[in-house]
Amino acid sequence: MKKAYLSMAVCCGLLMACAEQKSSEEADTAQPMAEATESTNGEWIDLFDGTSFAGWHKYGGGEVGAAWKIADGAIYLDAANKDGWQTGDGGDIVTDEEFDNFHLKYEWKIAENGNSGVIFYINESDEYQYPWQTGPEMQVLDNEGHPDAKIVSHRAGDLYDLVVSEPETVKPAGEWNLAEIIADNGSLEFRLNGVSVVNTTMWTPEWEEMVANSKFKDMPGFGTFKKGKIGLQDHGDVVYFRNIQLKKL
Repeated sequence: MKKAYLSMAVCCGLLMACAEQKSSEEADTAQPMAEATESTNGEWIDLFDGTSFAGWHKYGGGEVGAAWKIADGAIYLDAANKDGWQTGDGGDIVTDEEFDNFHLKYEWKIAENGNSGVIFYINESDEYQYPWQTGPEMQVLDNEGHPDAKIVSHRAGDLYDLVVSEPETVKPAGEWNLAEIIADNGSLEFRLNGVSVVNTTMWTPEWEEMVANSKFKDMPGFGTFKKGKIGLQDHGDVVYFRNIQLKKL
């Protein structure tokens, strides 16, 4: 009987070892598949190299205005001189390249009482004087100090004047926020500090109705382009951006 028990134990041990080896082999083969999917979806690229304005220009053409500066790996707007802030040394700046489906992530911080934004699907042409005449915006704002925060859908993280962000996860003025914009074949998601705060679908009848009931109703090009540039807004207030990265989807 002892020999029979010993034989059974040996068999069980061999079966368990084979099962563990098979499980280990499956795990080893699963990892390359995950990596292949990530590679297929594209790699993260830096839209800002941390030291120069390579890949950026002033909306409408020309070099980035002198009011935009770089320090400690961040782009910032020096808004000390607000005279002619949209047409003088400042002005909105946009990427040289256009994007259609993408995942954009970046960090921002705003001065007290400050206002700015990140605009996407911008159609840069002589027909449009400003980026916001074509491109939707993820709002950048000091919710505690700027009067625009009193307007629902004008607060930090909102799809400006269209969709209210929920929940509110913005940090106080002077602190860095991590923002993400994911646009994929009409599906649009905003994330702020790791939380999904806006989800909607562009270019549908519901989208068109929402635009028609907004401040953009008299701008026929707004929210219609499916490919465009990404812009940083000069709203006349000190604002910082860093770690601006994009993955093409």
